[in-house]
Amino acid sequence: MRVPSRSPGGRPGPTVASTAPARRLPASSGPPPATDPDLVAYREAVADLLVEVGALADAPSTAARQVLIDERLREPALAAVLDATPQGLLGARETLLLEMARYQPNPRSSARDLTALVRIYLLSRIDVMWWRDVADFVTDDQVQGSTDLVDLEWLRRRDLLRFRYREQPATVVGRGWHALRRRLRPEATPRTAGLLARRARREVVALLNGLGREFAAATPPGTPPLWVTSLTRSVEHQHRLRRLGYAAMLPSGHCTGYAMDVEMAWYARYGVQETLAALLLTRQQAGEVNVIDEGQAWHVCLAPVAGRRLRRAYEAEMGV
Repeated sequence: MRVPSRSPGGRPGPTVASTAPARRLPASSGPPPATDPDLVAYREAVADLLVEVGALADAPSTAARQVLIDERLREPALAAVLDATPQGLLGARETLLLEMARYQPNPRSSARDLTALVRIYLLSRIDVMWWRDVADFVTDDQVQGSTDLVDLEWLRRRDLLRFRYREQPATVVGRGWHALRRRLRPEATPRTAGLLARRARREVVALLNGLGREFAAATPPGTPPLWVTSLTRSVEHQHRLRRLGYAAMLPSGHCTGYAMDVEMAWYARYGVQETLAALLLTRQQAGEVNVIDEGQAWHVCLAPVAGRRLRRAYEAEMGV
C-alpha cells in the first residue's frame, strides 16, 4: 500500500535539558511568515515533485535532478515549510542534494529508491519545523536520564499501555533468544530489532494509548494490539543507524522525542492494514500528527497543537 504521502521516578519533575547546541539558523530570505505554512499544499507539492524525480532517477540524470530540486524547492508551498526549519531553505536544499548524491539502495533502508528518499526527507521536514525550538537528545545517556521521558516498562507492568513494543536485546544471550524465537515463530511478532531505549514523552504515550484503543475497537477480535517499533532516539543513535544503511534523517523528530514508528506491513496478514492506515491519516487530517509511509512501518510525529491536550490526557489516565 502506498499513501502519498509513570516511570520509577514517578511524578513529573524538573526538566533535564539536552546539552545540544541551538540549531536555529537565520531564515534564507525575508521575515518569518505571519501564519503557519499550509501543510496540505506542501504535501501536494511534494507529491508533484516526486513524479518528476521518478522520471529522472537514472544515473545520467544527476545534473537534471539538481536543477529540478533547485527550482522546485523555491516554490512557495515548499519554501514556506523548508524556510521554517532550523537549516532554512538553503540548508535543507543542500542536505537533500547530499543525501541524494550519497544514496545507495540498502535492504535495511525504508528508502527503497531515490524517489522514496526524497519523499521521506521532505515530509520529515514537517516534524523538524514543528519542533525546531526543542533541543535534541544528543547522547544515549541523555535519553536514559531525562525526566522529560517516562519508562515504558514501568507502565507496561502496571497494564497502563494500550500498545506493544519489543526492547532491543542488550546481551549476546538475549540476542540469541530473540533469534531462536524468530526461527520458531517467524510471523508471531513484527520483524523489528526493538527499542534501544524504552523511554517516551508523556504526550506520545497518550497518543499511542489513544490510537491503540481506537485500533482495538475498529478491528476483529484476535487482532494483535498496536505495535510500536521505534520511539525516542539520540542523535548518537541516529548516526549509528545511518552507518548501518538506514534512512535515518537528521535533524529528526525522533531525536526530540516526539516521533515514533508504528508497524504496518505485519497487519496485512490480519486484514487490518488499511484500518490502521485510515486511523493515522484521520489524525493527520485533523492536524494532530505528521505521517510518512515508510513501507513496513509508518513514521508518525506529534504536532505541537496536540501536545497540551495529550499531556492532560496522560496525567488523567495515570492519575498524576
